[in-house]
Parts: sequence; structure tokens; C-alpha cells
Amino acid sequence: MGMSDDDVKVHDALKKLESGLKNIKPSKVLLVGDIMMDCYIHGFANNLNSRAPVPVLKETSRDVDVGAAAHVARGLDSLGLKSHLYGIVGDDDSGLAILDMLEQEGVETSGIAVLEDRTTTVKTRLLGAREGLIKGEQLLLRWDIEDDKPISNDALESLIERTIENIPNSSCLILSDYGLGVLNDQGAERLISEAKKHNVPIIADPKLTGLHRTQGVDWVLFQSKGLELMRRRIGAATGAEAAASLLESNDWKHLLILEGQDGVTIHSKDEETVHVQCMLEEIRQMIGLIDAAAVAVATAISLDLSVEETAQLANAASECILVADRTDRFVLRLDDMIDRIGEIAWSLQVSKR
Repeated sequence: MGMSDDDVKVHDALKKLESGLKNIKPSKVLLVGDIMMDCYIHGFANNLNSRAPVPVLKETSRDVDVGAAAHVARGLDSLGLKSHLYGIVGDDDSGLAILDMLEQEGVETSGIAVLEDRTTTVKTRLLGAREGLIKGEQLLLRWDIEDDKPISNDALESLIERTIENIPNSSCLILSDYGLGVLNDQGAERLISEAKKHNVPIIADPKLTGLHRTQGVDWVLFQSKGLELMRRRIGAATGAEAAASLLESNDWKHLLILEGQDGVTIHSKDEETVHVQCMLEEIRQMIGLIDAAAVAVATAISLDLSVEETAQLANAASECILVADRTDRFVLRLDDMIDRIGEIAWSLQVSKR
């Protein structure tokens, strides 16, 4: 039994993506948002503390990595694009370490402001497993170091002005909003207005409490749990109904939903909904999933892909993250993406024989 017409269409789209990634040309992607450091402490949790019902973690290793907008920037450069990252870190060990890690990987850091009176955000996750068991780790605790003081108006104004200067001739603008103060209402409005003036597509990864800072953008990224929360909040009967309402009320063009093992769905204001099913039998983790989607959409814009092709690319990017081992640092790499797209195309052929 051969492939159906729909299967052939998907297979051809995947081969087009594979070719496009192999021949991708660097394009300037502007990225504005919160920057942080991620720390992962791994170990064995075999016992409970004698004085409280909490596990005792025996540390075996730890990983330190860039997070939030910095993680997206590294993914963009890894896929062959050229990120221009604008954000803020503190003049402390964590902030300087972030700059050093990005510079070592060739990521442009001249747009990152270092503020003397600022504490760099650090998110630490403790992950434990029972020694001798096959099953993977579980998150035991996360603790955050954050600066509660608002960023000065002068620093924010300088950051927005420098970004606006670079909007012309950019392939797209990404707003990576973790609610830490870099993207305030006024700054986001100015960036969106300027990008639209120059016909530069805008991708937004917003907090659900910051949707008003995404009015009029082209692409918005949610995980499925985010859409479900919004469905309840606005009283919609289904996720599709909630998506249609959000697209209309916020003047978005596309809403991309990351559904983990269920794949990727793109709801569009003026086009049919597109769904791509995940091909994985099981997943290992979901850290960095939405960052990977931002990179995938920026890549799709650079390659001038259709919505259907963008969904295929975003799904392949998601699958790379969902099967990542912790030693992979949960970042997209060009070779991994090309290999994954090739595997999906091959699986489609084999399953229809």
C-alpha cells in the first residue's frame, strides 16, 4: 500500500524543509526579553529527612546554562540564523557567566546591558531519582533568585531605542516575556508599532498575564495548558473556540499550540487550522519546548514557509526537545533538526508500505 495524496504532500513538505535547513542563509533576528541563568542539580533521592517529610537529595552532578531569551538566542544561532539579543543582566557572577557562555558560542551580546545594581535572575531545579531504578528523574524543588526592584526607566528606554534602530532589514522580531520587567507595556507597544511599520513579522512568547503586550503580533506561542487556562478564563466551550476568540480579540495572525506528545496545532485568523501529530512513542522531558518553537517559527519566516510547513518544522523542533537527554542542554541544533525531519519522512514512507 503506497502513500495517499495527503501523505505524499506531507512527505514532500518534509523534504523541502530538510533541503531548506541544509541551505539556510544567516538572517538578522531581533530578540528582546528577559535573560536568566538555569541551574539543574541532579542526584539520588533515596530517603526522607528525619525531621520533615521531604526527600534528601544526594547530589551527583549539576549543569548551569543560559535561560529564557538567551536560550532562544543560542538556538537561533545554532540553526544558522543570526540573533541580536537585547536584554539586561546584573553585574554579578551569574550575569557575567551568561555573557561568557553566549560569547563562547558566538552569540552577539552587544545588546545586553549590564546593570551594577541589578541581581541576575537564576532559576535552580533539584531533580532526583531513586538509585537503581530505571525511570528518569523527577523535579523535587525549584527555587528562584530574582530582583524585585523595577528596572530604571533610563535603562529600559536605552534598550528599546537600540532595538528599534535595528528593526529595519531584520527578518523578524521575537518578544520573549517572562514578566521580569524588560518588556513593559510602553516598550512592547513601541516595538510592535515599529516592526509593523517596517513589515517585520513579530513572534511573541508571552506570560498569560501579559497578553495585552502582544496586541497585533503575527505569531503567539502557547503550551496546551496555557490554552486550557485561557479557555476557562474566557468561558469558551473548546480549545478551538478559545483560540478563535484570542486571535480576534488580540488581533493575532497565528496562535501556535505546543501539545507535547500530541504534536503541534496552529490556529490562524484567516487560514484553516493545521495540526501535525507527534511521531514519538514516549517523551523524556519538556524543558525548552517553547523556546524551540520560537526558533522554529523564526526559521520558518526566514525560509518563507507556509503555515502547514511551519507546523511541520515546529513539530520536528518539538520532537528534538521532547527526546533530549539532560546532557543535550535542551537546545536545538541544525544537524539534529535535519536528522529528525529525515526520520519523520522515512517513517511516513515505511508505515505506508
